[in-house]
Amino acid sequence: MHIAILGATGAVGRTMLDVLAEKRIPVERLTLLASERSAGSTIRWGGRDWTVEAPKPGAFRGVDVALFSAGATRSKEWGPRAADEGAVVIDNSSAWRMDPRVPLVVPEVNLSAAAERPLGIIANPNCSTIQMVVALQAVRRAAGLVRVVAATYQSVSGAGETGREALRRELTGEGLQAVKLGAPVEGSPFTRRIAGNVVPQIGDFDAEGWTGEERKMIGETRKILGLPDLPVAATCVRVPVEVGHSVQMTVETEKELTLDSLRRALVVFPGILMAGGPEGFPTPYEIAGRNEVFVGRVRSDPDLPRTFHLWVVADNLRKGAATNAVQIMERLDGAAA
Repeated sequence: MHIAILGATGAVGRTMLDVLAEKRIPVERLTLLASERSAGSTIRWGGRDWTVEAPKPGAFRGVDVALFSAGATRSKEWGPRAADEGAVVIDNSSAWRMDPRVPLVVPEVNLSAAAERPLGIIANPNCSTIQMVVALQAVRRAAGLVRVVAATYQSVSGAGETGREALRRELTGEGLQAVKLGAPVEGSPFTRRIAGNVVPQIGDFDAEGWTGEERKMIGETRKILGLPDLPVAATCVRVPVEVGHSVQMTVETEKELTLDSLRRALVVFPGILMAGGPEGFPTPYEIAGRNEVFVGRVRSDPDLPRTFHLWVVADNLRKGAATNAVQIMERLDGAAA
């Protein structure tokens, strides 16, 4: 198999290489693409050095699957070109997610959607959306869905390497002396200081007060589940954690469901690992480097009927990005079955 990675030198691109190696994907040829700044550098993978190139016309000829993680602008530019040159594009950016011609896929939830790709592009969902819909699909199979309310606690690596670097600088006190209340830190991708803080803003605010990240979770959840009218609300918060996103979900179901039945539904669902016992819960620190979606603190609401609360954690660089993309690639034949 000939695989290309656009954005190969970034955090997600490098994690894609890690996942390909761990899964022992039979890669006969590897094309690594990145910005002009990174062109000419080498990456060690599969026992040899591979040279990074800048994308150019013809770069995707002969490529079977192109994994993209280079941002929306680059995806819009190079996604159609790669597809025209014969590659199946699996894109990790926001560029194509809500395009009705492009399937938005989480393999455990809607793999069959990947079979219909008129543009030759498959979109990888937002990181927090991925882990949430895996848990939601388990609930849906057991008792249907009426409403979803989520609060996310998202790590700084969701903003790329610049996010991790910003947290590290702040933890060492670099450049913080002049920071005033409500002011951003110079050179940071975050709108407020992130060290020792939580920031309830990821993306720009719209006229109704919702952020871009919150709108993504609402729209993408509906599209993946095929429930365009499902009430979904989200509050997305950036927290000073390097890797791993957490989501607190409140879910109202269509049918009555016992707590034990819900836990069993989660335990048997593909890709989910349940924390042991009612007091068990996963944390980002503990699950970093893992590919599964972890669930704990499953509770029945004491006042609202058919309403449950769940704590869902996943590595945003892996299941929230690289692993999900590689899983789609692995199962493309199954999608058409």
